[in-house]
Amino acid sequence: MMSMAFNEASNVLQARAEHNEKLARRSDKTRATWFPLTVLAVLLAVPALQFVGNYNYLIHLLLFTACYATMASGWNILGGFTGYISLGHNVFFCIGGYFAGMLLARFGISTLLTAPLAGVLCAMVGYLIGRITLKTRGPSFIISSLALVMIARILFDNWHFVGGANGVALPANDLSVEWAKLPYYYAFVVLAAVAVFVSYKIKHSKFGLGLRAISKDEIKAESAGIDTRTYKTLAFAISAAFVGMAGAIWGEYLTYIRPNIFLIILVSVNMVLMCILGGKGTVAGPVIGAVLIVAFNEVFVATLGSSEINILASGLIMALALMFFPLGIIGTLAAKDRLPRFLNWD
Repeated sequence: MMSMAFNEASNVLQARAEHNEKLARRSDKTRATWFPLTVLAVLLAVPALQFVGNYNYLIHLLLFTACYATMASGWNILGGFTGYISLGHNVFFCIGGYFAGMLLARFGISTLLTAPLAGVLCAMVGYLIGRITLKTRGPSFIISSLALVMIARILFDNWHFVGGANGVALPANDLSVEWAKLPYYYAFVVLAAVAVFVSYKIKHSKFGLGLRAISKDEIKAESAGIDTRTYKTLAFAISAAFVGMAGAIWGEYLTYIRPNIFLIILVSVNMVLMCILGGKGTVAGPVIGAVLIVAFNEVFVATLGSSEINILASGLIMALALMFFPLGIIGTLAAKDRLPRFLNWD
């Protein structure tokens, strides 16, 4: 009897110790700030490889990933924190690209200088659109965001001042081939870092708390005194600003702007998929999702070609990933208390 009582007490103490350890992990709010800072430092140093060889392809991939990480982090403020799924954010990608691109084409002002102005313009347009479309919820809001893309496509295809469906050619910079990508590379890396930082600050602010309350239950949030309409429209404006700045830089990088570059549904779908795969509503999720989706696409295009098989393979990978990570990679690992410290950016 004494032995059984001792064993039972030992099991209780062990279970209690494991429970306390689990609570300690949950309450541990320290974040691995060294990891994103190290990644940023490495990215800033990557162009030095050009001194020993031609790494334009690597620079393009990193630049492209940073562009999508910026847009996905911006979309996450509305779709992740607030819970409003938008499939029309590529409209702001287009507005930013055309605004800065036309200033470059007409007056020779680089989009690297006018990108912040493009972001402000997109924020204002986003705020106005949000005041109208955010009166709807759920599927109705998704449909309204798709309608926005269709309206923008008709407008830009028939707007002769900006070249219509043919678009406008933009002047290329005067740098040599080895260094021509660098201004845009650094612009996108810095912009992605700012988007992640702003996303983190919003999530840990009173404003972010209000957005998450709206995502959980908008009616209860409103009854608790949160000005839900203002919160939603501000989130819409901030997310539009980042997407617009990315569009501004992307247009000059390609050296031309055309509606079918910006206003295809794949651009918006990629933003959504990156957030869902990485972890919607987390800080690191959109970045992880951007890295994985760009990597998957490049690998499948290189091995399977740019065909339906490539699309099928990408779809299968996404389906399998979401079967094992229903809340996204970051969200699922965090829910199971298995998130590595270096990915804890929240």
